[in-house]
Amino acid sequence: MKFYEFLDRGPKIDGLVIVEGDDAILAQRALDVVLDRLLPQDMRALNCDVIEGPEAENVGRAVGDAVNAMPFLAERRVVVVRNCQRMRAQPRRDLWAVAENVPAGNTLVLEDLFPPAKKTKPEPFGQLAGRKALRIDTTPNADVRERFVRETLERLGAKAQPRVVAMLADSESDLGAIRNDLEKLALAGRTITAADLERESLSVEDPKAWQYAAAVVEGRPADALAIAFDLFANDPRGAAVPLASALANEFALLWELARPGGGDLPPRHRWRERILRPIARRVGERRARYGYESAVRGFEAVVTGRIDDPRTMIELLTADLGHRLASGR
Repeated sequence: MKFYEFLDRGPKIDGLVIVEGDDAILAQRALDVVLDRLLPQDMRALNCDVIEGPEAENVGRAVGDAVNAMPFLAERRVVVVRNCQRMRAQPRRDLWAVAENVPAGNTLVLEDLFPPAKKTKPEPFGQLAGRKALRIDTTPNADVRERFVRETLERLGAKAQPRVVAMLADSESDLGAIRNDLEKLALAGRTITAADLERESLSVEDPKAWQYAAAVVEGRPADALAIAFDLFANDPRGAAVPLASALANEFALLWELARPGGGDLPPRHRWRERILRPIARRVGERRARYGYESAVRGFEAVVTGRIDDPRTMIELLTADLGHRLASGR
């Protein structure tokens, strides 16, 4: 069942739920909706366990003990196992043995972000379960992207040309990139046009902007400024937009990896994981978030014309973030 079908139809939730597909944003929303339907907020502390699958010791025993416990002043107990797609083969087998024997009245939710039809070893939990589980597919297609775009615009109180909606729906971008694009373009406070999307989107095409952002995050501020100054030499007023955009995107990836449990990058950014994950462990969630929010503020200042000297803003932003990443503050 596609994510929005699950949202619209509200199917019955029994003992086993598998959140599959490959989009982390929809996966989180699916988990939130499942919990909202099964447990009132004031009952969750005593009746809901969330376990990071790759990090749990003896995950089969831990999940088995949790899912077999009796509910406390509630109708059921819910156990959520996150990031199963990153677990090794034997722990997955141990976990599946538990999933096949969930006691009546309780619910086990497995977040296993593989596309439903993908052939992998070991086999994805959704394929193992077949019709025995409620399966929520988070894989985005054009219809999913279009609805996501419209919902995001509504949440932001923003408007966009129909062409913008169509461009984003037909793109191959993951939903995280689409959301970031719209959040930043909405800051200008006007109807988002196709030209805005092509010019100011976080899907920055200039490789130098990405090189700049990578140098900042990797703790090489001098290299980052050298790249930025080269861009400013060719475009004194316009260079700050792709630079701030790329920096916000890079820190968004770092923040995702720095979240509790380690996070998971969208498919089109996973090639960066080998470099970014060790940095995320060192930097931590608080500093990664600070970097993202600082870059967003810089982007907003440029596109709204609140600053007269974009180059100096990029210099100060680079120096501040470089100092904070190096100092541990």
